[in-house]
Amino acid sequence: MYGMNKTMQLVHATFLSLGMALISTSYPTIAVAGPQPYRECLIASADVPEIGHGLLQGYLNKEDRPDSLQLLPAPPTLGNSDHALDNTISQRSFSLPGTPRWNLAATDADLNFPGAAGTFSCAIGITISEEATPRLYMLLRRSLTDAGLSTYAAKSNYNRRRPFLVNKKMICSPHDTAELTTDPSYPSGHTAIGWAWALILSEMVPDRSDQILARGLAFGESRHLCNVHWYSDVVNGQLMGAASVALLHANADFRSDFAAAKSEVSEARSRGLQPNRDCSVEAAALAQDTLR
Repeated sequence: MYGMNKTMQLVHATFLSLGMALISTSYPTIAVAGPQPYRECLIASADVPEIGHGLLQGYLNKEDRPDSLQLLPAPPTLGNSDHALDNTISQRSFSLPGTPRWNLAATDADLNFPGAAGTFSCAIGITISEEATPRLYMLLRRSLTDAGLSTYAAKSNYNRRRPFLVNKKMICSPHDTAELTTDPSYPSGHTAIGWAWALILSEMVPDRSDQILARGLAFGESRHLCNVHWYSDVVNGQLMGAASVALLHANADFRSDFAAAKSEVSEARSRGLQPNRDCSVEAAALAQDTLR
């Protein structure tokens, strides 16, 4: 059943509380070893502490993360053209419940690992898991934290209400309702994470960059199709994801993990490791017309 399990509720609550707290607080830098034989990477998570339920410490300290409050404009306000566009696009979700695209949006709503690791499995064409690709799995978990937390300076400042609280329509992940009611909407942290992943992976597997970037765009689109974000939340979430990746490339630990993960993915592809998601179902969902 789609929706947010107990662990994911704790993860979402942790993002909210950490996002607010880390605006003025940072964690100590954790030095992560460089590339190691893959069989040793399964225990790598023991060297990277959790900062909350299911969230690993990212690569960036607070002072190294992009500042969404400085980088982004204020969200659209009632009466301007951008606000009207947000309202128009939000209505696209109203006819989607029960469709393949709605179900994919519900899947995309769950950032809990191990499930979220497979988001780009079909786009790349391999299994992505802790067992099959441990270095990539670790990189995805840590960069999730960096991109997600990059949005919270603006979130806490603007405290924008989510569309389902305004239009009173259903969302694709109803178990998220309580958490999302108190978690500000602008910009979209999910979108920042998905776009950061897409940029990282398209650089890692350049011959699949079109497929990876398309999936990253769809991941963000899932947020407004789910009726949990406005279109402008998604667009500005993408900006924060891109800003996070730019700064990750200045981090030596990230660059080391990126190189190891790239080699790991290349080996997995050479071995013919198949995706661990139903790619035909995903493709059908992504092909659905949502412009009506």
